[in-house]
Amino acid sequence: MASVRRKKYRRWEPQAYAQRAYTPGDRLPEGDLVFFLLDVVPTLDLDPFYASYEVETRGAPPFDPTMLVCLILYSYCVGVFSSRKIALACERNLAFLAITGDDRPDFRTISDFRKGHLKAFADVFTQVLRLAAELGMVGLGNLAWDGSKFKANASRHKAMSYGYMLKEEQRLREEIEALLRQAQQTDAQEDAALGASRGAELPAELQRREQRLCTIAAAKERLQEQARAEAEAQRQRRAEQEAERQRSGKKRRGKEPAPVSEVPADKAQSNFTDPEVRIMPQSNKGWDYSGNAQLSVDASYQIVVACFVTAAANDAQQAVPLAQATRDSLHQAGVALPQDEAGQAKKIPACADTGYFSEQAVAGVAGLGFDPYLATGRQKHNRPAAPAAAGPLPQPATAKERMAAKLSTPEGQALYSRRKVIVEPVFGQIKAARGFRQFSLRGLGKINGEWSLVCLTHNLLKIWRYRYAPSVN
Repeated sequence: MASVRRKKYRRWEPQAYAQRAYTPGDRLPEGDLVFFLLDVVPTLDLDPFYASYEVETRGAPPFDPTMLVCLILYSYCVGVFSSRKIALACERNLAFLAITGDDRPDFRTISDFRKGHLKAFADVFTQVLRLAAELGMVGLGNLAWDGSKFKANASRHKAMSYGYMLKEEQRLREEIEALLRQAQQTDAQEDAALGASRGAELPAELQRREQRLCTIAAAKERLQEQARAEAEAQRQRRAEQEAERQRSGKKRRGKEPAPVSEVPADKAQSNFTDPEVRIMPQSNKGWDYSGNAQLSVDASYQIVVACFVTAAANDAQQAVPLAQATRDSLHQAGVALPQDEAGQAKKIPACADTGYFSEQAVAGVAGLGFDPYLATGRQKHNRPAAPAAAGPLPQPATAKERMAAKLSTPEGQALYSRRKVIVEPVFGQIKAARGFRQFSLRGLGKINGEWSLVCLTHNLLKIWRYRYAPSVN
């Protein structure tokens, strides 16, 4: 039930254009996306958007949050992500005018509203997922997981490698010592020039170098923390590989690996614009600061069930977080899990490529109620699927051998062969059709909020196209 609102808002009457000779309703097709959103958005629970306004009753009436929610959702649906471009479209685009009417927000209002309500948009994602499930668009017969890189709002020119940080730190310390010696030698003259009230202030050159030194020290600490985490993950991987060799009786090939180091590599970089993102390899074989966006997509209508962004460059540690995010999202949306004839919960098949596979990932995903189908190696294009294994598995079989045998069964081949057509087109629709290739916000928390907004609008588009668009009915 909606709460009682005390705040007075600007009047929002999108139907006012119906009284004019030239209206959006006359020019836009019946069942257009904008009319679908104008019908759906007011039915959602938008109290979290109103809460921040209700605590302050002074000042001029703000824009109605329902209108701003509808405006931002429509903008992301049609591939307009810049707040300045949204504000410009409100002046000359009929569909945008159908939402705002004559009282149009400026770009700053749109930008502040989006940044200030990212958590509320994540709640709208849950509501839209619930709506899709009620419409029968979430079958949970096969989930596909994948990740893709999206450029961060961070410049490569505002970064520094660990090796260069050590040199720059030494250089700055030497310059600071030289400036302090010079200041001591000319102390009497500077006291006379600056006056007694300013004698405790550092000269501008010293202030700049001290600030730069602190920035570099913080960046070094971030890289050292990342190196410690990566070293721990590498130790765990080596322990798993050694355990598999012990079980299978196989010997290690080649030389013994070098000891794990917790010291960052000289080429390891940290960005000063957005310290929470990391440089990652791109599809064009280049490198750039990015976020690794993860998706869990249902097979029935390509509805996104769960999504998040990680700073990890690969997907090796993301299978269990994706499984947990999927369970949490389904629970929050109240989506009923599939059951067998005895009324017991069935494991939901979940497919992912070889980048997600590890013994720990298989066990963790299965423990969360999923039936994992994780590829154990890359399959070349235009090659037939591997035949089913003949005879029983060797004893003791490794986790990789068991998963490979599972994927070679007719059921495994049928489920995994659908992975590419379930999840990869979703990234194509987001990147190519809507043009979303870079995050506008900075900081991993805000990036995750923006990704939820992108996936939320993807689900809205699916609901509209399959259930309400004129071309379908």
